[in-house]
Amino acid sequence: MNFKNIFTIYTKELRDMLRDRRTLISMVVIPTLAMPALFAVVMAVAFRIQSEVATTLPTIMILGGDDSATMATALRAHAGYRVLPTSDNWRQLIADKQLRAVVAVPAGFEAAVQRGESAEIKIYYYEGEVRSDRAVREVRGFINGERAKIVAARLAAHGLGPAAIRPIEIRAENVAPPEKVGGNLIGGIIPYFFLLMAFSGAMYPAMDLTAGEKERGTMATLLCSPVGRIDIVLGKFFMILTASLGTVTFSLLSLGATFSVGGAFVAQRIAGTSPGTSTRAADKFAEMTSLDPGGLLAVVVMVLPMVVLFAAVLFAISLFAKSFKEAQSYVSPLVVVIVLPGVIGLLPGVELNVRLALVPILNVSLASKELVSGVWHWDLLALIFASTCVYAALALGAAVKMFNREDVIFRM
Repeated sequence: MNFKNIFTIYTKELRDMLRDRRTLISMVVIPTLAMPALFAVVMAVAFRIQSEVATTLPTIMILGGDDSATMATALRAHAGYRVLPTSDNWRQLIADKQLRAVVAVPAGFEAAVQRGESAEIKIYYYEGEVRSDRAVREVRGFINGERAKIVAARLAAHGLGPAAIRPIEIRAENVAPPEKVGGNLIGGIIPYFFLLMAFSGAMYPAMDLTAGEKERGTMATLLCSPVGRIDIVLGKFFMILTASLGTVTFSLLSLGATFSVGGAFVAQRIAGTSPGTSTRAADKFAEMTSLDPGGLLAVVVMVLPMVVLFAAVLFAISLFAKSFKEAQSYVSPLVVVIVLPGVIGLLPGVELNVRLALVPILNVSLASKELVSGVWHWDLLALIFASTCVYAALALGAAVKMFNREDVIFRM
């Protein structure tokens, strides 16, 4: 191994990369603009939907209530929704999102209430549909208000106050610091984003420096130079690693700028669009976006060996391909391998333990979620870092071994 030769190969590939517009776009432009653009689009769509839902009255239908005129009339007079004429195909209308909810008042409802009995009102709706959920909230709010009036009247008839049925009050108070709450809510997204950027940043240079050179015929010329093959491998590998780390760095800078500037904007927007609950909503958003800076830096450290693993794996796989297009067909499906463990790490209830600490990608995702929350499991972190370094070393060793095989290098 000759470090001078390695550095020479590395600088040569670095100069070529800096001249390549496509590489610069994938390493600098995409990670720098991806987070602000994604944040802006998501927030714009969310605010638009929220505004439409808040300003458009949901449609409901009332079934029954012929012998409960007081309740039926009060339901129809409520200003939180718009009542449509009764139709027999109301189930299909809900499924087609033309109707948001149906309120069914049973026969003898008011008579049962007057006798001091309990009566049931059913609400049919489209679960998970935001406008249907709003209709249900409006109907529930109205019915709860009517129920409170009936309860108060019954208590008054017996000379009792509202406290008679609520002898104990329960109040829950959060004592976790904002960064722990924010890390628990969105912490899993950050390592997922970093890992995806690290993989995409290494993808194009790995294919270009291996299969691309085969296709252009420059690989054979490089092999004729008085440089050891391991020096060539390491020089190209460090170039791929540089591209991947550059992508992660620009992603980190973009992420910080997005949360500092965009978070303040969203908090102001929340305060402006929701005057009644502006303070609580803005505080909640600030709590969600509060992350531990030290933990965020530790996430970058935990991602480093994973970046090495990505660079080595992509180098080895791309080296086996005969052309750039063939390398793309081999490498592109690997995105699923990156996405799936990241998604599993986002699932609620999936906690970091010794067994999961040995699973590549998933271990970094779970550890990073804990780190941005300010939770430091030093033993598990050391196990994750060490195991990932071992995986990366094995992948790099496999890449060197493949580069020494003539049937791989000259595979046409």
